[in-house]
Amino acid sequence: MRIKFEGQTEEVSAGIGLLAEELRLTLSDDGIPVRVERTPNVLEVRLEQGQGTIRYGRKHEFFRALGLFIQHYGEKESFHIKEHPQFDAIGPQFDLSRNAVLTVDSFKAWIHKLALMGLNSMVLYMEDVYELEGEPYFGYMRGRYSFAELKAIDDYADIFGIEAYPSIQTYAHLEEFLKWEQAAHYRDTRGVLLSDYEPTYGLIEKMLAAATAPFRSKKVNIGMDEAEELGRGKYLDRFGYKDRFDVMIGHLSKVRQIAQKLGLEPCMYGDMFLKMASKAEGDHYVFVKNVELPEEMVSVIPSDVRLVYWDFFHTEEKDYSYLIDIHRQLGRGQNPIFLGGIWTWNCFGTNYGLSLKTSDAALKACKKEGVKQVHAAMWGDDGMENNHFNALLGIQLYAEHAYAEEVSTEQLYQRVKFCTGIEAEAFLNLKYLDETPGSVPDNTEQSNPSKFLLWQDVLLGLFDKQIEGLELSEHYARLEQAIRERRNPEADLDYLFEVPEQLCRVLALKSQLGIELKQAYDNGQLEKLKEAALDVLPELSRRVNALRIAHRNQWHAMYKPFGWEVLDIRYGGVLTRLESAGARLLDYAEGRVDKLEELEQERLLFGQRNRFNNKGAGWSSYYFRIASPNVFFHVLPIF
Repeated sequence: MRIKFEGQTEEVSAGIGLLAEELRLTLSDDGIPVRVERTPNVLEVRLEQGQGTIRYGRKHEFFRALGLFIQHYGEKESFHIKEHPQFDAIGPQFDLSRNAVLTVDSFKAWIHKLALMGLNSMVLYMEDVYELEGEPYFGYMRGRYSFAELKAIDDYADIFGIEAYPSIQTYAHLEEFLKWEQAAHYRDTRGVLLSDYEPTYGLIEKMLAAATAPFRSKKVNIGMDEAEELGRGKYLDRFGYKDRFDVMIGHLSKVRQIAQKLGLEPCMYGDMFLKMASKAEGDHYVFVKNVELPEEMVSVIPSDVRLVYWDFFHTEEKDYSYLIDIHRQLGRGQNPIFLGGIWTWNCFGTNYGLSLKTSDAALKACKKEGVKQVHAAMWGDDGMENNHFNALLGIQLYAEHAYAEEVSTEQLYQRVKFCTGIEAEAFLNLKYLDETPGSVPDNTEQSNPSKFLLWQDVLLGLFDKQIEGLELSEHYARLEQAIRERRNPEADLDYLFEVPEQLCRVLALKSQLGIELKQAYDNGQLEKLKEAALDVLPELSRRVNALRIAHRNQWHAMYKPFGWEVLDIRYGGVLTRLESAGARLLDYAEGRVDKLEELEQERLLFGQRNRFNNKGAGWSSYYFRIASPNVFFHVLPIF
């Protein structure tokens, strides 16, 4: 497509040049004339009688408008699109702390997508993956970013009017740094910093300075979520018992002073305040109801640190409105920042059934309640077996909500195809890796069979009882074909679907294999066991290895190499156990042993989340719990 831009293009010309190849756009004097005008609070795209007009208010809005113009040109001889921005700041939050550290080039690819979507903010969640002078073990061998890398990301985002800023941790979630002997003196409990200890605040000042220095923005999320253990370890030994709320407020006061000294604008997660007020325990504080906030608590929560309300669970708009109001009260009248989520964690397939429902309800509530800053987290818990790019359909939903009060499915699907080159249905196929027979509608209970069926042992079958009679082999065989049929080799992101396709090929053979081996053993079918050892297990090993290689190629195309070794080791565990299983089956089938104790064992339900109590097909967050019921490592409390 050939375009001749006229008018106010100075601030957007660099971005146009960077997007030109992706958009198949050529700037030419004989191109379609498009007049560019900067007008506050307007996003308007028009084509009439061969003449184009783009009006925009903020820099990032131009690139959405450009995308809309190109998307609709050729479909219609004339069009007029007018949109109304709904938020001040909106965009993704990238988890970079669970092994998957996006390269600078991957961030540039993401920024192109965000620009076309019209998003203007992105948050880099970094627990210890940035360089810290004087602390060589901070992010050691974890793919930590240099100052230059973070500055390059920020510089590139700024070209498109996207504000980047860091989200770090200044209290809990620092296990990967505090595990080192050299960091032990900072430690209260395994992942929580020691409050009221002067060196801790020297460390935090260095952290805040280093994490924010590469960015233009003065914003920073100081974290402080899920710090339930605070004051219960070394703190208790050193300073004696103190109410947790008092310890946290004292710690926050010192962190605020550091942020003020550095000229920063801090925000923090609000869950600990809500947990303490409601006496709620555990991660799912968002399920509390009828909270009465003690005035003596609210009065000492600082109003100059914006609270972040995170919630990835509710599917009803009213629940978000209620909890926005609670956070507003905790923030003494100030609206919170909202953090939703696209469910990329603890699974190989993005849970779009849950993600789209929760996101739609949350964003409607945010608009109604006047929340002006919203983000979407893409967590990578337990090693990020999934990847950030598989969340693009969900991020597109955020983008469409950013410019309209209501979003239609048709609009979402058209936009994601244009902005990513991938059909919405291809992304939606990913949800069926976990939304399987036995799951509840839209997988709202977060079943993750794509994870536990891959990593579980075929002889131990810890999840076999969960899936009895569910015909998962047929499910994954059909899904493999569906994924393959939706692929488009001409699309740049088509490679995203190689891992899901290969995973389905594995699970079509492996998902029910443990059940079949147990049945053959119980029925004395020695020939079937021998066939499994000589034919089925070797074929399964070949499929697992093909999956491993596809996954390795994908990882190294997106991420720094650090962290891949974790998944490589997991695949290696599957492969060696398949070899051992074959040897054990042959020993029994050929009479060298008189029984297989692994197959003698009765199969029990893994946990309380299962289809027999309408909680889905099953769930486990942790590889080491899936792979074996035996001791992987013995960890003593670190106090």
